[in-house]
Amino acid sequence: MVAIKKSKIGDQSQIEQFINEMIVLTQINHRNVVKLFGCCLETEVPLLVYEFITNGTLSNHIHDKGLSILLSWEKRLKIATETAGALAYLHSSASMPIIHRDVKTANILLDDNYTAKVADFGASRLVPLDQTELNTLVQGTLGYLDPEYMQTSQLTEKSDVYSFGVVMAELLTGKKALSFDRPEIDRNLAISFVSAIKEDRLLQILENHIVNEGNIEQLKEVANLAKRCLSLRGEDRPSMKEVAAELERLRIMGKHSLGNIDVYTKKTEYLLSATSHSFNVDVDIGCSTSTTAEYDSIKGQELKPVEDGR
Repeated sequence: MVAIKKSKIGDQSQIEQFINEMIVLTQINHRNVVKLFGCCLETEVPLLVYEFITNGTLSNHIHDKGLSILLSWEKRLKIATETAGALAYLHSSASMPIIHRDVKTANILLDDNYTAKVADFGASRLVPLDQTELNTLVQGTLGYLDPEYMQTSQLTEKSDVYSFGVVMAELLTGKKALSFDRPEIDRNLAISFVSAIKEDRLLQILENHIVNEGNIEQLKEVANLAKRCLSLRGEDRPSMKEVAAELERLRIMGKHSLGNIDVYTKKTEYLLSATSHSFNVDVDIGCSTSTTAEYDSIKGQELKPVEDGR
């Protein structure tokens, strides 16, 4: 099974985007980026042949009520971590740095295991190694567009960071990036999300079914990371490498916390069954709010490092 992307007949800009996508994808080999198998430019319209990703878009899973309920917080955090890892690879580890330029939930595909696959590199740009920014025509999707890029036309990797901040806000709230069905003050998710955190209203805007007593601190940390990504000035945003490292750290801490809770629950049940005397059990679930973990120090703690290719 493959997916074939077909250009609209006679649309020169589409053909240019296809060729651009093909050039960009030849630079990429990463498990969380959709794999290009081949292309055909001799036909009437260009064709690109990709691996077929079975489970549709992240956007569909977040905003379809029947699918959203199946998207637990653990799955959401996994998807965010994998996507951040792919973007960090594009910015830092590809043979030439790549700015995606259209990061959004509709361009993140999921396979049957809910593994994230970043897709659609038609608008992407290769960044010459001696440059940190590109002067380009503004291109992207409203609701995800970096406001600094919109004002200056200066494209940097921090533009992808802003867009990824919107993706994290979507994963946390279940709301669309831009919706004219919402009151004017809430139409733009990035703006209303940052306001809610500043006003200590985070718990009011989180998707109800992802919140439980054991993950509130983790949700707050991810929300604060998203808020930093949504800073209006690019220089105030973390790099994608820092974002990937922080999400990885939070995932590891979450797994350890769940394991500790399970151990302590069993121990407590045993002690309670063994005696009727009252006593206190001090449960330390090992949560940490430190954000100083370095990327390289956690690479070996997961099965595969963030920067690994396929």
